[in-house]
Amino acid sequence: MEDLLFVRTDVLPAFLKGLKVSLLLIAPSAFFGLCIGILVGACRVYGSRLVILLSDLYVALFRGVPLVVQLFVWYFGLPHLKIYLSPFVASVLGFSLCSGAYHSEYIRGALLSIRKGQMLAAQALGFSKLRMVLSVILPQALRRALPGCGNEIIYLIKYSSLAYMVTCIELTGEAKILASHSFKYTIVFLSVGIVYLFLVSLASWLLHHIEDKVSLPGFEQHRT
Repeated sequence: MEDLLFVRTDVLPAFLKGLKVSLLLIAPSAFFGLCIGILVGACRVYGSRLVILLSDLYVALFRGVPLVVQLFVWYFGLPHLKIYLSPFVASVLGFSLCSGAYHSEYIRGALLSIRKGQMLAAQALGFSKLRMVLSVILPQALRRALPGCGNEIIYLIKYSSLAYMVTCIELTGEAKILASHSFKYTIVFLSVGIVYLFLVSLASWLLHHIEDKVSLPGFEQHRT
């Protein structure tokens, strides 16, 4: 009974406050991460040798360095260069760049899976390379990359729990503060785990719904 009262009077208000910050972190990070991934993925397939090299370096760097280290660089490292970011901006920047590197892998694979015959047909119709990619190749590639990109967005929901490390107090940050004050670590962190499970389940359902909506007849992806 005492635990239920604690959840109602302390946990829920703190979690609602933290959840709002988490959603504000996730939404722009997912959008910018996907945009970066599409741009970098296209550059790695259709760019010049120098562009491909620079794109590969970006992906290797942001996939190879732990996300929490990247966040520390943006928030604690940049001030040494006289660049000051708020905890929120540093978190969104870190999440977007890291997520974009992973998205680019899914996009690159999907672009390479498109048959060359379609590109030759587009060239025969007089399409420029840019128009061919934007009008013919990319729409199909995005459909094929959607399961992988959706998986990355689900990871992003969990990445967001690292923002409190740079003093952006989101859901996990609120849970840590509450647990430190009440010493009820078990109930607080079990509760925050349930909230993340709900967010991931909801995102998975929405992404599967989008996959079904954009699938082409005869090319549906069957899930087990």
